[in-house]
Amino acid sequence: MTGAVADRPRDLLVSGHVNIDRFLSVSTFPEADRTVPVLEHRAELGGTATNLVRVASRLGVATGLVARVGDGFPGEYLADPEASGVDIRGVEQVRGVPTPTCYILEDERGVQRTLIDQGAMSHARGAPLPGSWIEEYSWLHLTTADPEYQLRLQSLARKRGLRVAADPAQEIHYRWDARSFRELLRSSELFFGNRAEVARALEFLGSRSTKRLLELVPLVVRTEGRVGATAFSRAGTAHVDAVRPARVRTLVGAGDAFRGGFYAGWFAGQPLSRCLAAGVRSSARWIEGRR
Repeated sequence: MTGAVADRPRDLLVSGHVNIDRFLSVSTFPEADRTVPVLEHRAELGGTATNLVRVASRLGVATGLVARVGDGFPGEYLADPEASGVDIRGVEQVRGVPTPTCYILEDERGVQRTLIDQGAMSHARGAPLPGSWIEEYSWLHLTTADPEYQLRLQSLARKRGLRVAADPAQEIHYRWDARSFRELLRSSELFFGNRAEVARALEFLGSRSTKRLLELVPLVVRTEGRVGATAFSRAGTAHVDAVRPARVRTLVGAGDAFRGGFYAGWFAGQPLSRCLAAGVRSSARWIEGRR
């Protein structure tokens, strides 16, 4: 018999990507059959799951990771999250395959183009699920990962009494289909997405209205860039304006940072509007490079 959600010692388990992010700065993107010089390059720990738990744990949320990394992943990359109290029992090292890596091109205007080598995250059919320790958590957040694996993990989490948030992010456009997405939503209580991702979700459901989403999931949180963020629930709608960052270091991960801030308010029992406000503040800090 699982304990009540409120009695569990940890808040949020996040299943998704733990990447190496390789940034390449260029003055302009090359045209077909042309070459441009790289002005600067750097490598950082990234990924949707990593970014979210980094922010949420810094803000007091007890978090954990479920992810697969491969050959070439620097072990020291997880030292900082672990030192911050992030539970990494669910991070699996897969031998014989590359580690997930994003190649992010940024031009001088801040416009980005991203390529991803999914590596160990490409397929997870048959990959082991977390053990009994999953019952320490009250919520599971499902973000970018193999849909088949996420649905298996969702089923396990629901059986163990966890509540589930669905957040396929950009992968809703190329890894999920209408059937699998509907299955994801049916057992979720919260859905996150930006404007394009929410539009794609509605396309899967054959609708243009968020009311159709709310028939399947009680709460939808939509990030809206410079406009702010809006939450749609069966009780009504809440909106907050964006916080203008003082400078722009990077936009990569800003949506994940929003989620980390949102959850800080959520687990503190704040009203929905304050959760949104915490999210937009967190996103602005991230964009400024204050992590």
